[in-house]
Amino acid sequence: QKQLQRFAGSKIYSNSQMTPKLIRKYCKLDAACEQLLENAMTRMGLSARAHDRILKVARTIGDLEGAPDISTRHIAEAIQYRSLDRTYWA
Repeated sequence: QKQLQRFAGSKIYSNSQMTPKLIRKYCKLDAACEQLLENAMTRMGLSARAHDRILKVARTIGDLEGAPDISTRHIAEAIQYRSLDRTYWA
């Protein structure tokens, strides 16, 4: 529902389709979120593409909770999903 409202009038209908420009617009992070994501990127050796994917998943988690902004909890959960991907599907 939130995604449909967010992308109304565009060819995009879900967070997974966001371009880097849209990610910067809709996935703004506070300092704590940025630090958490930066630490995960370094420790896990993640790429820029992985960074963007984590942000998209975090935005979706926030949407499901009805949160207007991405929180550290959303980032942490998205990172956990990324860890599972690397463990079981790599």
